Amino acid sequence: MTVILRSLETAVPDTVLVQSQVRDAFAAQPGLTRLGQRLVGAAFDSSGIETRYTVIEELTLDRAFDAPVFFDREEMLVLSPSTKTRNEVYAEEGAKLFIEAGRKALEAATGIEASDVTHVVTVSCTGFFAPGPDYKVVRALDLNPSVQRYHLGFMGCYAALPALRSAKAFCEADPDAVVLVISAELCSLHVRSSNNPDTIVGSSLFADGAAAAIVSARDIPLEGPALSLDHFETVLTPVGEESMAWNIGDEGFEMVLGTYVPHIIDDHIVGALEPLLARDASLQGLDYSDIEHWAIHPGGRSILDKVEAKLGLTEQQLVPARETLRDYGNMSSATVMFVLRNILDTPATDGNNRICSMAFGPGLTVETALLTRIGARSSSDAAAAGTTAAGVTVGDAPVAEDLKPVLAEAGA
Repeated sequence: MTVILRSLETAVPDTVLVQSQVRDAFAAQPGLTRLGQRLVGAAFDSSGIETRYTVIEELTLDRAFDAPVFFDREEMLVLSPSTKTRNEVYAEEGAKLFIEAGRKALEAATGIEASDVTHVVTVSCTGFFAPGPDYKVVRALDLNPSVQRYHLGFMGCYAALPALRSAKAFCEADPDAVVLVISAELCSLHVRSSNNPDTIVGSSLFADGAAAAIVSARDIPLEGPALSLDHFETVLTPVGEESMAWNIGDEGFEMVLGTYVPHIIDDHIVGALEPLLARDASLQGLDYSDIEHWAIHPGGRSILDKVEAKLGLTEQQLVPARETLRDYGNMSSATVMFVLRNILDTPATDGNNRICSMAFGPGLTVETALLTRIGARSSSDAAAAGTTAAGVTVGDAPVAEDLKPVLAEAGA
């Protein structure tokens, strides 16, 4: 049985943060020491980020708001609302992002209707409310009220991969299942001014966004690119529990993101990949760079630098991750799905179409996934190549004739 991610769509809020402008605002905050100011400049300038998105309209910097809560434009002052205040914004604005991303994924999944959805898996670590986002999605998208709902909460940046692994398991248990997976994070709600290096790094990186996917093993012709979900693995590194954490404070959630994290990844990334790559005999003995695509969670530029150097990857193989970081910042769990979307948006090549994905989070936890890109980039691309998306059935999913060798390598 081949389980297919049939659609993958993203959504971001309307307010754009220009990294250089945000840097200047944070560097001008009262209470910063000279060292704190230097750290702000260094963190923002070395982040690899140009723009980010936020649900907090006050952070636009373009105009002042009456009775500001998060940012006083007239005083250029970053405010410190309570965790309750921040979470109330999460409940309202987060629900909108979950619903928008979910609706887009449904609309993009050819042959799938809202009434077909059997499971909903929502993911988030930046807020809480009940009935939660899974409930809001079922109501707003007019899904069957008997849909099975699951919420993966407070796991951190790696949580989208366990969500996709769960979706694969549901489909393997029930070949008729259709799973809607949605990750939405409002990281900007917890941004604050501080002299603490971890807080400064978090302020320079984190942003808001959502991504949603439809996963199923149903025998429905594909239109456009898709992903077969081949294998998933989880590894806990032997060190790092204190280096990356996510705690709840009185004035928002508090990120612990130690500067030693890239070194931990550098030391343990090869071991973290071993159980995943061992699942596929066709990959044994190959260089890491022989796997065409790498969907790496861009936790920060230094993390991507370490991954690229340690695994001997080419600059081109890290482009999807670096472009995602540049254009959107770190949206916690949703970010790796943006990277996968970037890969799907890239015209197919004559390569092997395999994708190795990695995401890192508290623990230090390393989640990995092996996927295969299937289907043409678009119907016009498929026509130009002389193939159709429904050309041949491999497993239970119709795919193009020229992809049969690729899926054979994937064990499909």
